[in-house]
Amino acid sequence: MAQYSNLLDDVFQALSDPTRRAVVDRLGRGPASVSELAEPFDMALPSFMKHVRMLESGGLITTRKVGRVRTCTLQRSPLTTIEEWLHHQQRVWEAHTDRLEHFVTSPVAHQEDPL
Repeated sequence: MAQYSNLLDDVFQALSDPTRRAVVDRLGRGPASVSELAEPFDMALPSFMKHVRMLESGGLITTRKVGRVRTCTLQRSPLTTIEEWLHHQQRVWEAHTDRLEHFVTSPVAHQEDPL
């Protein structure tokens, strides 16, 4: 999982803002123009573009400009990487809690030291 370290850092940083998470959520339904994405937010377009650039640098979206319209598309591979990392973390912590449960419920753990 260490090979994913930089990617995870970039993706989690990109997702650390509620505006950017809302954009990712919206793009999960399909591509959209920057103006469509910016519409629900009370901010100037240059400020919103900072969010778009952060998502793009995190690898979560790609943008394509045709004429005056810039369209954003969700890139699912970084989300798949996060899912794999979280699944790995879940297995690690389940193994820890399984060992703890075994230790606590083992009859050997409850025997008093004869000394």
